[in-house]
Amino acid sequence: MFENTLELAENKLLLLYIFKKIKFPISNNQITEVILENDFINYFTLQQYLNELLSSNFIKQIDSQSNHKFIITKKGIKVLSLFGNRISKDKIDILDSYIDEHFNDIKSKISVNANYTTKHKNSFMVNLKISESNSTLMNLKLNVDSKKTAQKLCEKWEKNFSEIYYKIVELLMED
Repeated sequence: MFENTLELAENKLLLLYIFKKIKFPISNNQITEVILENDFINYFTLQQYLNELLSSNFIKQIDSQSNHKFIITKKGIKVLSLFGNRISKDKIDILDSYIDEHFNDIKSKISVNANYTTKHKNSFMVNLKISESNSTLMNLKLNVDSKKTAQKLCEKWEKNFSEIYYKIVELLMED
């Protein structure tokens, strides 16, 4: 029984690790694909673990129109930082390799847009957007006072959208 408890804890930590590593919300189908392709957990147990992580507030479900996605919470990050060393090195290596290899596939389903328009002589409207299929995950509109700032915001968004998105969501979820 003690061994089953350790395996259960490791599997939940493994799920938290995946959410933290990917850094942007992913669908149930995407997390299921990662887990099943690496033969870590069976489908039904995975769904049970996801529900338990949700009810414990270690992950949060984000709804954007009819699309449900999961993202790790601060509480989940804290638990992972405290107990993440209980995940076997072999599983971490397998996951790191898998995510590195498939990250672009996961990310490709997401459309990233960054542009700006001139409002007045010294006023620029920057539009930063992330979409998946026909669903908007985030749309930020910022008014800035220089073309250089507008260009820099667009460049940074295109290069680091997942980290920026993750940080914004994390800040908004703080108590």
